[in-house]
Amino acid sequence: MELYNAFALLLLVAAGFGYLNHRFLHLPSAIGLMVLALVLSLGLVALGRMGVTPVLAVVALVARLDFDTLLMQVLLSFLLFAGAIHVDTRRLERLRWPVGVLATAGTLLSTVVVATAMYVGLPLLGLPTDFIHCLLFGALISPTDPIAVLGILTKANIPKEMETKIVGESLFNDGVGVVVFVSVFEVAALGYDAVQPLQIVWLFVREAVGGLVLGAALGYGTAWLLRTIDHYQTEVLLTLALVAGGTALAAWLHTSGPLAMVMAGLLVGHYSRAGNVSDRTREYLDKFWELLDEVLNAVLFVLIGLEMLVLHITRHFVLAGVLAVAVVLVARLVSVSIPLGLLRLGTRTFAPHSTTVLTWGGLRGGISVALALSLPATMPRDLLVGITYVVVVFSIIGQGLTIGPLVRRLGLSTDPEASPPPQ
Repeated sequence: MELYNAFALLLLVAAGFGYLNHRFLHLPSAIGLMVLALVLSLGLVALGRMGVTPVLAVVALVARLDFDTLLMQVLLSFLLFAGAIHVDTRRLERLRWPVGVLATAGTLLSTVVVATAMYVGLPLLGLPTDFIHCLLFGALISPTDPIAVLGILTKANIPKEMETKIVGESLFNDGVGVVVFVSVFEVAALGYDAVQPLQIVWLFVREAVGGLVLGAALGYGTAWLLRTIDHYQTEVLLTLALVAGGTALAAWLHTSGPLAMVMAGLLVGHYSRAGNVSDRTREYLDKFWELLDEVLNAVLFVLIGLEMLVLHITRHFVLAGVLAVAVVLVARLVSVSIPLGLLRLGTRTFAPHSTTVLTWGGLRGGISVALALSLPATMPRDLLVGITYVVVVFSIIGQGLTIGPLVRRLGLSTDPEASPPPQ
């Protein structure tokens, strides 16, 4: 019953905030919901310190929610599949090299740059941290969050090719980032001496390659089943079963569930648009997953805001978070500009200001928070959670609110009503 009460609370708050945002604030859904949830959390914190009993009960309910499990094992798979099924795979195919390089080499490069900078910078704030723990932070904060990107960036009126590049990268580097985090966590938990290099390589291959292969098998299999019938209710149910069952199977096989769901979603979306299902079925599939995506996104960003009620964030953690914001942005610039520079040495060309938009459009979100919250108390958990939360709040609100104006100022907006940039 407690789980039901928690889910009912999240839906109630999400629906109320969704109405207020649409009626009065007119912000992108993810940003508006998170801002309202943060304001509510700060108000509840103040009331809780005054000893208001109902508020204390709400705080206790939020504290008992397992954010890491809820996001990583339940919400994430559905959100990734919902995002991937709507991606234009033909355009993504043309951009496979930039997307692939940014999602792999870019994520690894960013992880190292962030870890090194934080290892040097944190002692200056009186917060010395082992390099392996800084590397953990680099791994959890480097991948751009596909949920935040899909919820915000696709409404910024940027050119379709650039949008596909950023969205495609975020879908795949999320899975890569989780695999890197798991690998580094293994070293941090067991110690350098207890872990063999080949063990880490095998873990990475099993998680990443295994996830992609599993997702391809599930995607092709489901696409074949959809082609053999014409009954949209059953076909929607098959895609639901794909996500729920595929996630459980990935966990059992110890492969990457996020990568599996991204691959499966891309394949199902591609074959449904290629005439393998009826127009009626395709319409219902699109609408169902679009609606589910909006509902789960609303719940997720409300949950991120309400986490403020139970996080232990001190003044020193906020200062470290401000440092991390600058470090993460610089690391993002480095991890984007170097791969794109290498690709430009070949025959590839990119739209003007690609590096700028890719850097500022690299939003962080709930996945980073969930990974930070999964850390055990034997590690500097409070410090890393506090820093991560500051970076995520800045990313979603600060970068999310300004990416649209930045695109318009650079003269890249596809909105016909956008004014030209100043001369």
